[in-house]
Amino acid sequence: MTIRNDHALVSADWLFDHHQRADLVIMDATWTLPAQQRDPKTEFWESHLPGAQYFDIDAIADHETSLPHMLPRGEIFEGFARQFGISHDTHVVIYDSNQFMASARLWWTFRVFGHDKVSVLNGGKWAWLESKYPLESGAIKSRPLGTFKTQRRDHLVVEREDVLRTVEAASTQLVDARPKDRFEGNAPEPRPGLRSGHIPGSRSLFFKELLEKETPTLLSADKLEAVFRSAGVETDPQKPIIATCGSGVTAAVIALGLYQLGHQRVAIYDGSWSEWGLEKALPIAIGAAL
Repeated sequence: MTIRNDHALVSADWLFDHHQRADLVIMDATWTLPAQQRDPKTEFWESHLPGAQYFDIDAIADHETSLPHMLPRGEIFEGFARQFGISHDTHVVIYDSNQFMASARLWWTFRVFGHDKVSVLNGGKWAWLESKYPLESGAIKSRPLGTFKTQRRDHLVVEREDVLRTVEAASTQLVDARPKDRFEGNAPEPRPGLRSGHIPGSRSLFFKELLEKETPTLLSADKLEAVFRSAGVETDPQKPIIATCGSGVTAAVIALGLYQLGHQRVAIYDGSWSEWGLEKALPIAIGAAL
């Protein structure tokens, strides 16, 4: 019997009850910024959820571009997914230990490549530890090869030219997940060579505003609605939204929050500010959102 779960989030209790099932794969997608001075892969080997496998968004990426952790080609992702033991009927549950920063990104990536049976552990590794559930360390047990097949959904990804047309036509809402001071151009970008500011017409909504203050868990639907509204973002599923950030990672937290409100077609600008801020010919804006 396969697992049926229509929600993008699962709880630690739910995952503990189901983690030994053959049709479920757990993935640790922890990724950190250089300034955090952490080594997620070493942390994984030292301590991870039972049976979990590690997904490195920098390794499984498009290496033909200088932009960081861009989406890999479909056949590349397909090959790795099969190695992880994933098939079309596998329920993939993703967690991290850094406030959804890459678990949401991997959730979105699976959806881009046509896989809907994918969820994020709400609260990540913190929630698992809070419930005092067991952890493992060291080598992981290999799984039989899966039969995953990619079916790319282009509507969930946008490129620079798509965003530029949106800016010129003011036809789609743009939501920037970076901190407010970077959005307004009052703080330098962490990557060298990037201009400061934001894409004209964007709304500013730092991704951490979608999380509870005391715990790394996503806000309830009512609270999410209020946060988006206060940022000037309309959550009507019929109104297109593009999420951006520094490099296409935390933008996925915006997409995850909107998904919880029924907006299932939020696109992510994969290059985000790492690309837009580098191209001097592209327009930028400074200051608060208009």
